[in-house]
Amino acid sequence: MKVLVTGATGFIGAAVVQALLQAGMEVRALVRPTSPRDNLEGLPVECVEGDLLDFTSLRRALAGCRQLYHIAAHYALWDRNPAQFYRVNVEGTRWVLMAARDVGVERIVYTSTIGAIGLPEGGGLGTETTPVTCAQLAGDYKRSKYLAEQEVQRFLAEGLPVVIVNPTAPVGERDIKPTPTGQMILDFLRGRMWAYIETGMNLIDVDDVAVGHLLAMERGRIGERYILGCRNLMLRDIFAMLSELTHIKAPTLKLPWRLVLPLAYASTWWSNVVTHRPPRIPLEGVRMAKYRMHYDCSKAIRELGLPQTPVEVALEKAVTWFRRHGYV
Repeated sequence: MKVLVTGATGFIGAAVVQALLQAGMEVRALVRPTSPRDNLEGLPVECVEGDLLDFTSLRRALAGCRQLYHIAAHYALWDRNPAQFYRVNVEGTRWVLMAARDVGVERIVYTSTIGAIGLPEGGGLGTETTPVTCAQLAGDYKRSKYLAEQEVQRFLAEGLPVVIVNPTAPVGERDIKPTPTGQMILDFLRGRMWAYIETGMNLIDVDDVAVGHLLAMERGRIGERYILGCRNLMLRDIFAMLSELTHIKAPTLKLPWRLVLPLAYASTWWSNVVTHRPPRIPLEGVRMAKYRMHYDCSKAIRELGLPQTPVEVALEKAVTWFRRHGYV
């Protein structure tokens, strides 16, 4: 069976490609001409150049494909041009779903984000049905992905067969860019993590996220969301695990987020006006640290059979990959 993967050169996308190939699928990848293809090197993948905002290229890429994994997104905590988040994540999703409808794709898995799912105001675990508040939609990435989900819902209402997956914070191999979570691991490995803001995260092995995509395609209910996550942890626990793996001392200075917030504003202003490079202290990262981002992943485990590789194993894979590829 031939399937199309958008975002195949990225972190989650490359893991999904690997899982599809292992399952015996014929994989076609939509690739921008400027995208680095290191994650696809040596793989039996048909690369078709195109762009999410080029409808003709999307129809060409989807021709003959029975399934679509729409993973491509602009994922960052900052961009000099915030409109890019909405062009890629919202408009791009609209165009690719229109193309999929036009060519008659049989089934689609759309990769959203955990940031589009809310957290209970009084504390506790977020679920697929927890509404997200405006305050929790911190930053253009989260807001754009929330709006992209609304686009998906409109196509669902018209009968398009889409299953939505919401990965938490994946870690592991092939984090080529890297993602914000991968950057946190890199900062730890480089000895730049001298202090931290305590917060909660849910980590999962990126290869389990990939398998979760295939399971959602096979077993997921049309129109349903599935949180692809594993273990809820506090940031200090993650650093303790990294310290155990690397023998690098974990940071002990815990800073209140309200104290760091003015520094984040200043850092972001400096990036916007002077350096035009990502801020050293991302404002959206500090804003998110206000929340304990812990989630109930039982629906995906129960309905899909989502694997649960120990987080320690996923962190070790990430550390080894970063070191082997010269990031440290």
